[in-house]
Amino acid sequence: MDNMLIIEWWHWELAGLGLVMLELAVPAFFVIWFGFGALLVGLALLVAPELSLTAQISAWVVASVAMAVLWFRVFKRSQHKTLIGTAAGEVIGEVGLLVSAVAPFQRGKVRFQRPVLGAEEWACMAENPIAAGERVRVVSVEGSFVKVAKA
Repeated sequence: MDNMLIIEWWHWELAGLGLVMLELAVPAFFVIWFGFGALLVGLALLVAPELSLTAQISAWVVASVAMAVLWFRVFKRSQHKTLIGTAAGEVIGEVGLLVSAVAPFQRGKVRFQRPVLGAEEWACMAENPIAAGERVRVVSVEGSFVKVAKA
């Protein structure tokens, strides 16, 4: 009966792979960290097989929470989110390439090298006609489009 409480290293590896695969069904990008924690405990148990069950579970919880916190606090911070209407001051002055021509009463499209307010390509308007392929600078954000001028 005592043999049923022994968890081998490969049990943790299977549980970790199962949790990582579960992330495909639950696209919250949260379950994966518990899977990685289980994989890490499996590797630790392979190196140090004398770890008690309590130490294994504690290591799993600590590793999983640490990886989740690290992801959501440190690495995910650089992910660009849509900030329409809230961060216009940060966008003014950004330079992009005009993908399609723009005229005073016609919308064009501008593409930025890095995402601006969550998107790489934006509909744009200009006060003067500008040909496609020209470099433009953002003058203002007006609703769902940006106003540009020749750079």
